[in-house]
Amino acid sequence: MKESTTQRIAREYNLPVKGVEAVSRLLSDGATIPFIARYRKEATGSLDEVQIEQVRDRLKQLLELDARRESILKSLQEQGVLTDALKAQVDAAETMTRLEDLYLPFKPKRKTRASIAREKGLEPLADWLLNSETGDPLAEAAAFVSAEREVADADAALAGARDIIAERISDDAETRAGVRKLFLEEGVLRSEVLPTQEEAGAKYRDYFDWEEPVSSVPSHRLLAIRRGSQEGFLSFTMRPPEERALALIEKHWVRGRGALAEQLQKAASDSYRRLLQPSMETEIRLHTRKQADVAAIDVFAENVRELLMESPLGQKRLLAIDPGFRTGCKTVALSSQGDLLEDTVIYPGMGRGKDVEAEDILTGMVHRHRIEVIAIGNGTGSREVEAFVRRIPFEAKPVVVVVSETGASVYSASEVARTEFPDKDLTVRGAVSIGRRLMDPLAELVKIDPKSIGVGQYQHDVDQRLLKNRLDDVVVSCVNRVGVEVNTASEQLLSYVSGLNSRLAANIVKRRRENGPFQSRKQLMEVDGMGPKAFEQSAGFLRVHGGEHPLDASAVHPERYSLVERMATDLGLSLTALLNQPEQRQRIRLESYCSEEVGMPTLKDIVCELEKPGRDPREAFQAFAFSDEVHTLEDLKPGQKLPGKVTNVAAFGAFVDIGVHQDGLVHISQIADRFVKNPAEVVKVGQTVEVTVVEVDAARRRIGLSMKKEPDYPGQTRSQGKPERGKSQRKPSDRPQRPKSNGIGGNWFEDALKKGK
Repeated sequence: MKESTTQRIAREYNLPVKGVEAVSRLLSDGATIPFIARYRKEATGSLDEVQIEQVRDRLKQLLELDARRESILKSLQEQGVLTDALKAQVDAAETMTRLEDLYLPFKPKRKTRASIAREKGLEPLADWLLNSETGDPLAEAAAFVSAEREVADADAALAGARDIIAERISDDAETRAGVRKLFLEEGVLRSEVLPTQEEAGAKYRDYFDWEEPVSSVPSHRLLAIRRGSQEGFLSFTMRPPEERALALIEKHWVRGRGALAEQLQKAASDSYRRLLQPSMETEIRLHTRKQADVAAIDVFAENVRELLMESPLGQKRLLAIDPGFRTGCKTVALSSQGDLLEDTVIYPGMGRGKDVEAEDILTGMVHRHRIEVIAIGNGTGSREVEAFVRRIPFEAKPVVVVVSETGASVYSASEVARTEFPDKDLTVRGAVSIGRRLMDPLAELVKIDPKSIGVGQYQHDVDQRLLKNRLDDVVVSCVNRVGVEVNTASEQLLSYVSGLNSRLAANIVKRRRENGPFQSRKQLMEVDGMGPKAFEQSAGFLRVHGGEHPLDASAVHPERYSLVERMATDLGLSLTALLNQPEQRQRIRLESYCSEEVGMPTLKDIVCELEKPGRDPREAFQAFAFSDEVHTLEDLKPGQKLPGKVTNVAAFGAFVDIGVHQDGLVHISQIADRFVKNPAEVVKVGQTVEVTVVEVDAARRRIGLSMKKEPDYPGQTRSQGKPERGKSQRKPSDRPQRPKSNGIGGNWFEDALKKGK
């Protein structure tokens, strides 16, 4: 019996068949991934979001495969070439590549050399060459000479027959599969600089004369070479040794000896060089690009996830400063809800008079608005502004935090910002975004395109549709994992909640504005467009703090309220008492509440939620400060140990902000005292780390860092100690070596920094 789609997915991903069937059914009914993962564990066998995404994506691929299969079968039937054997092969094809290989001989083509030869009546000669063991090709070809058919002589007849054979070889599914395997396993990526482009394309100099196996080229290097090619500096090929490909083809197609074999060898050589090699190279380029795209997108997506899930400061009265020299520092006061209370401009560092004025303004704002925290953007001048603010003798000294500005400029120019602050300029909006980002990174960052968050690599080079879908999944996952307060959330944040869209999000905000805060989850049903399905999908992820029902602020779904109320009644308690008395909750016998719909996974989730209703899964906020010893790149010296914050993680290492307006690179070989295959195993975006400066290139503004206890310094052997402070052991004349197996050059500092930002 033929394996079903869900059975195949279960086998491929080692998942329970019933779980895959449940996911397929729930998705087709309109359920979202967060909802399925959180509230339908009994049905799926507790599959998590990643597994459910795999099922969803594979279902889509297999549906597309089946649709293409039906289209091909219909075409073959219409052509009258569909035999039982061919149909069986098409039905058994498990990949799109295999399907297209089977269809290729029958696929309508434009005029080719082979089709012209067939029109001249040379197909019987091609059949003879392929099927004979002995004979004289010239003598056989003489019978096909015809002035009427424009076959001048026996050589012309043989040439036409070879064209037909060459196309048959190229169209043969088994031959294509074998050559494709050879390209993948033994192909070599070779790149070189285009003539006269050495100077203009200097940033790609490592690839001016480069080669390595296709099977092992890392994502970031392939994307770098492709970018160099697109910019007109490099050319590259991806091919196996030609003699290996020809040997493979001849093994299957060349028979006989002497002149007969020579004709087949010529046809095989022509087939490879003119048809198969270009076709396979195009395939392999697309295949490797897709792999590289997926790898780069995976890294980007994980970085975005970590950034969105950064610790929130929470609801604090806050002053936000967007540093600037010539145009001044835009300064805003925000309420604990993130509302703009006041905005102004200060000019610290512009002379004694301006410093006094700035100090007076900040002191007044802090006093008037009872400011608890001062957030300073990490752009140009941030360290100077930070030092200035820290010197001010505030009566009640606020906590001072430096905040990443990434994305603030994108938000400030967006339609969202213009709608929210129509009478404010870009700089004020940017300062507001900096402050709100500290309060709640997730709530603020969802307002901008995830691609603009600045934690990816080659994000403009990869498949944009794939990137968008992946990042949307990440944002949806993060928003629903944290939960959303319905009475304060922006339209943008609400639109990512399971079951909602931009229209429903706008209607929720409108209802809130016109009728005041929601008092309960059930009032969501009064929102225009909120039907039973949308309510079912979204209600568990929307919070109503201080609402009518104690569970409205929790992740317990309304469909389970009666179950929790029954637990309280069985214990002789009110629901409020059950929530407030942990010792009473320990008396709950979960097995007593199991049913066909509700099993132990859901019951355990409910009890866990009752411990801390509506708790934020993000880590508690901890203030971070850069070292007072360094403010500019010129302050850095090899051997210094400094606190830093990870801003980006790539395949070859991590970038760390140490407070000098230029991120440093911790190469993968410097991330830990053990072997590290993937930097994400050790560090994540937003993590605070201690690093050691190992190299500083002031001319090119590059910083090499290490997280090792005993760092490796460029130019130092293992037996050598660290260099004297301020002295690098690398000679200026040293040329970067070719990257090693980890994908980075011998001079990892130069090579990797060039690939990152």
